[in-house]
Amino acid sequence: MAARVCELRKKIKLPKKTIDEIEALLRESVVVKKPKKHLGLKITEPDAEWVVASAVAGRAEVLVTGDAVVLKIAKRAPLPILNPRGLWDLLRGSARAITRLLV
Repeated sequence: MAARVCELRKKIKLPKKTIDEIEALLRESVVVKKPKKHLGLKITEPDAEWVVASAVAGRAEVLVTGDAVVLKIAKRAPLPILNPRGLWDLLRGSARAITRLLV
């Protein structure tokens, strides 16, 4: 996980303090057991089906991922799926990010 966090830090190009705050918030999150069934979203990566199903089972308000395969099915998913920058825009109240969630 540490390697993924370092990779994310480079990609979203935010100040270190901001990324540290986001990371701390995410680390406080609940861990959900793998659901018994996935949602049948026909995601090309089987593991990604379980990621989305786990987010739904855990009653997540939003799923944040950099995985292009998961982002591709965002419009047909039962919860908003955003990339890290999309979440940042949403948390900052960006009208563009809110519009994406509603479309």
